[in-house]
Amino acid sequence: MSERKAGRALTVALVQTAPGAAGDRALEEALALSRDAAGQGAELVVLPELFAGPYFCQVPDAREFARAETIPGPTTSAFCALAGKLGVSFVVSLFERRAVGLYHNTAVMIDRTGIVGTYRKMHIPDDPGYGEKFFFTPGDTGFGVHRLSDAVVGTLVCWDQWFPEAARLTALRGAELLVYPTAIGWHPFEKATLGDAQLDAWRTVQRSHAIANGCYVLAVNRTGFEKTPGGKGGGIEFWGHSFIAGPDGQIIAEASADRPEVLMATLDLDHIREMREGWPFLRDRRIDAYADLTRRFIDDGKL
Repeated sequence: MSERKAGRALTVALVQTAPGAAGDRALEEALALSRDAAGQGAELVVLPELFAGPYFCQVPDAREFARAETIPGPTTSAFCALAGKLGVSFVVSLFERRAVGLYHNTAVMIDRTGIVGTYRKMHIPDDPGYGEKFFFTPGDTGFGVHRLSDAVVGTLVCWDQWFPEAARLTALRGAELLVYPTAIGWHPFEKATLGDAQLDAWRTVQRSHAIANGCYVLAVNRTGFEKTPGGKGGGIEFWGHSFIAGPDGQIIAEASADRPEVLMATLDLDHIREMREGWPFLRDRRIDAYADLTRRFIDDGKL
């Protein structure tokens, strides 16, 4: 690969928040941290998954549907106003009420002109403490991209980050940045035995998306401990560690485990071209041989 020269640059900020601890102040604190990021020169600011309140999916409770909001609505209106005032772009995550009885886990892309587009989370988990299938309808927006602050941004959400198909399809639409608003953490009872491996797996799979697709990856997580509503569980300790990886998979910046903060980095977008030319994975894909990827499982009786 040829020597890299600085070119088209973008300053980004990941706003790692602890909304469970903030309670009703979560939106205001996220706005304050976002203003701080803009003051430090951020052109694109990304917030964690469902940052405007506690992670309510730990238990299935129909009363939590009252948290959902429309688009436009309170969260998007607040960030549209901030984007217009500061000239900054945002990726914000919220609990969308599309219609009565129809709800999504949705990311909204916003720039100084207003709402640019939406992405509805495609992969919905159903694990202990993460009972999202009770609340969210799987997304129907497909894997798309939007231009924010002169960069092509592909937004996915949390559980999507484990699926190489999602990253690849988004990259094939031209994404320069793969952005993952996230809410992931440890169950306290298993942290001692599995915690390091879980965190490393989370970091590793996203770094692999950066390498395989020649993209920057921005993963922004929550932090802090949140009790299980009703006290009938061990709660979740969100592990923070928001990070930015380059198209070579290297970690450019990483946040702490246990505190809210603004993680900043300036990205050289021309580095994407260099990496894709040096590691031409897109060139060498055998698209004629991948039809079986649309099958759930391949059981042809040959084993």
